[in-house]
Amino acid sequence: MNNEEIVRLLNEAFIHEVENTMVYVRNSFIMKECDVSRITEGIAVDEMRHMWWLAELITKRGGKPSMEHRVLDFGGDGLKGQLERQIALETEAIEMYKRMIELVNDLEVVGVARHILDEERRHRKEFKERLSGV
Repeated sequence: MNNEEIVRLLNEAFIHEVENTMVYVRNSFIMKECDVSRITEGIAVDEMRHMWWLAELITKRGGKPSMEHRVLDFGGDGLKGQLERQIALETEAIEMYKRMIELVNDLEVVGVARHILDEERRHRKEFKERLSGV
């Protein structure tokens, strides 16, 4: 995989992290249940950290991080819908990082992707645990 293709994949991941951050921050503000709100807020901070790591990888390879994103789906205003949406976003991220690890031959990118993948799996587990109590 050439450098341009690697930057493209990194930007896809960067945009996904931007979207997840915005969804989680918004949802954490309106969630009435304190535990779920704090967990969502903490995971939003993790997603922002992922953005920094990806931006660094992108710029080191001569690219520029893209801030373009889809129309955001927050999962509605109810806790169940929000958690279901957040689980779906984490599942998308897990699949995206698994694909990146398979395709990319850059050891630094693969190392970062593996670390993020582990965190995304933990995030999904946290959201699923909270959903089971709703």
